[in-house]
Amino acid sequence: MNTGQARPNLYAPPKSDVSDLGDAGNELVRAGRGERLGAYLLDAVIPAVIWVPLLIGLGFDLTVVRNDSVGTATLVGIALAIIALLAWLGITIFFVHRNGQSIAKRIVGIKVVRSDGSRASLGRIFWLRNFVNALPGAIPLLGYMYKLVDYLLICGEKQQCIHDMIADTIVVKA
Repeated sequence: MNTGQARPNLYAPPKSDVSDLGDAGNELVRAGRGERLGAYLLDAVIPAVIWVPLLIGLGFDLTVVRNDSVGTATLVGIALAIIALLAWLGITIFFVHRNGQSIAKRIVGIKVVRSDGSRASLGRIFWLRNFVNALPGAIPLLGYMYKLVDYLLICGEKQQCIHDMIADTIVVKA
């Protein structure tokens, strides 16, 4: 008994729109140039705030250096500087691994993600975004030109620097 109509395939996939609830309302908003500049400057200032007082105030007593002996103040200063460096590195690695943020990016409220919006791994951020990008910077004169072009690309429509393109990342509001 064939009526001319095809019977529905009971094993066919559903034809309705299926979406994950976790994706609802997670629109990526790119971080502004000012926010990125602020985070960059803070990332430069934070280590200086740690190191400069320790190195000047505790670590390098010029009279001790002239006498060719290492004084207690010098050893304490070096030890405190190393401890501060390790603490800063530990906190930075924790934040970058957890949410793609340096300490400064966390303060400013931005983070690094993959260009598709997924989480950027610590390895991707460290190796591709920072280490590989630092290699051309080590070349005298050419390194300065590379860094200038890298930073100026943020003025482009996509707001991606060369290090963002290398790592396939974008910086968004957290």
